Amino acid sequence: MKLNTLFVINAVVAVLFGLGFILIPSQLLSLYDVDMNEAGIYLARLLGAAFLAFAIISWLVRDSVGSHDQRAVVMAFLIADILSFIVSLIYQFQGIANAIGWSTIVIYLLLGLGFGYFYFRNPAST
Repeated sequence: MKLNTLFVINAVVAVLFGLGFILIPSQLLSLYDVDMNEAGIYLARLLGAAFLAFAIISWLVRDSVGSHDQRAVVMAFLIADILSFIVSLIYQFQGIANAIGWSTIVIYLLLGLGFGYFYFRNPAST
């Protein structure tokens, strides 16, 4: 797989979750068996806006092969995916989400592995 393909996949996933969290946060989180109050809906919508920003960043740097900016974005996504994987795993083991919560863990794991591969594969020219 090429790095620009990973950026496109990341953008698509971020758009889907971003729009879901902005437009239908309660319904989306109910799939995970998570109940939301008004404060939670507010925070979910903020998360959706951040996901859309991630999608835009992924889309804009996808063809910047070997640039310093692209390498910085790869590192940022790597760190974010690792942290999100850990947080999701902790909450899954605490029983906060149902079995669908494992899909979130898998998504963060795969994206983190992908960005890690490209970050460490050739440190001088990601």
